Amino acid sequence: MGRCTVNSGALYACLLVKEFSAQALLRLRPELREKPCVILDGEPPAETVSSLNTRARLLGVQRGMTKVEVDTFGNITMLSRSRSAEAASRTALLECAGAHSPRVELQEAENVFLCCLDITGTEALFGPPEVLARTLRQRVALLGISAQVAVSGNFHASMLLAKGLPARTAIVVVPAAKESAALASLPLSVLGISEAHAETLSRWGIRTLGMLAGLPQTDLIARLGQDGKRLQQMATGTLPHLFQPIDIPFVLEETAELDYPLDNLESLLFGVAIMLEQLIVRAAMRVYALASVTIELHLEGGGTHCRTVSPRVPGVDKHLWLKLLHLDLEAHPANAPIYKVCLRAEPGVTSKVQLGLFSPQLPEPGRLDVTLARITALVGDDNIGRAVLDDTHTSPGFHMEPFVIPSGNSATQISRTAYGCLRRVCPPEQLAITLEYGRPSGFFFRGHRYTVRNAYGPWLAGGEWWNEQTWRQEQWDLIARGDDESMLYGCVLQDLVRRSWLLVGLYD
Repeated sequence: MGRCTVNSGALYACLLVKEFSAQALLRLRPELREKPCVILDGEPPAETVSSLNTRARLLGVQRGMTKVEVDTFGNITMLSRSRSAEAASRTALLECAGAHSPRVELQEAENVFLCCLDITGTEALFGPPEVLARTLRQRVALLGISAQVAVSGNFHASMLLAKGLPARTAIVVVPAAKESAALASLPLSVLGISEAHAETLSRWGIRTLGMLAGLPQTDLIARLGQDGKRLQQMATGTLPHLFQPIDIPFVLEETAELDYPLDNLESLLFGVAIMLEQLIVRAAMRVYALASVTIELHLEGGGTHCRTVSPRVPGVDKHLWLKLLHLDLEAHPANAPIYKVCLRAEPGVTSKVQLGLFSPQLPEPGRLDVTLARITALVGDDNIGRAVLDDTHTSPGFHMEPFVIPSGNSATQISRTAYGCLRRVCPPEQLAITLEYGRPSGFFFRGHRYTVRNAYGPWLAGGEWWNEQTWRQEQWDLIARGDDESMLYGCVLQDLVRRSWLLVGLYD
């Protein structure tokens, strides 16, 4: 629930990101951060500059300039505004703020990201306010965003201080009951007052918050109404506020819109690597790993292409995830150029497997996942894993399931039951068999003549017990001696319809 406070021991930290549209777009494009860039918004050809980075501002570019005016400055990178990138960056910033306080209020502002954290009583977790502000700003910097943090005992004072901070000042902490002195030198523009009030105060010669705070309150209210009282309370850092915290969902998702359709996998993976790094950073802030990653490719002409990779153990190795995505997209390429990429991840906990003292060492999970992905690309998704018997007599009578790395004590349990080893002959080899009284007596296999010493059967196979039409195979188990004195133990099938014999398995 909200809490209305004046000071009374309360403490607030305001997180401000200036030029949010530009920073949200450039955080996934590190190669452009050191170049002058502007963000254009609006319908062509009436596009205007809505946001820009510091290097573009130093060249003289201003908001509201048209594309033609920006062209006169020379080599300036112009990008279109991406609201999906802003939404993803806003979610990442709120997650970061929520890791430092369970109570976060988001303020709507033009071209900036502004939120306030109620950090009352967090000293035991994060230390003094100066340490928390520094840690918060460092966490935001890991997201590729530059921010400013202001800490004060008044909600509105912390916001005004953050708005009025010079570009080179990253953190300011105001001691209790010192808000009025800290706010005195700030310009009136930080209040966000209307044009009418701004014009009135300008005629009076009021240019700073300190001048506004020094006006007689009764006369100010008589001329500006209750707005005058509210503005003066904000200027002195005494305006109360009903804190309205929001729910912060934990969603690991990154979105990037490409400048032009792309059909080259190597170029695509270059951008995906940066998005993966951001997902890993955000998961690590919550002490999580990535359990699965889904890449959604929006294709030119409509349609999407989705693929999901899930290693055996959750991890935060960027190179492993990138390799798995590379192998999967190579095996399942998109059928059209790509103009937008969306990356989603499911969080997971990295588990440690405790093996017994004499248990064999398991392969490294990352290397195993890459090896399995490479084999899958060669043989197909349905042809790799472990064989699991089906409750049926149909051939082949088994299906493939993914490999699972054991956890807990299951890795140390060793079965003492002896099982026979069945080697399937794929594909089955056709045989010419000699029959005596309806039973196999000899056959020719791989250049050798074999004489059947024992024949067990026949057993009907090839169908289900409730369907008589599918019982079309007769199975025999044979023990035979070859002309080179070698022994063969095998399983043969006779097709009762075609009257042909097939060798389907060898026994050890």
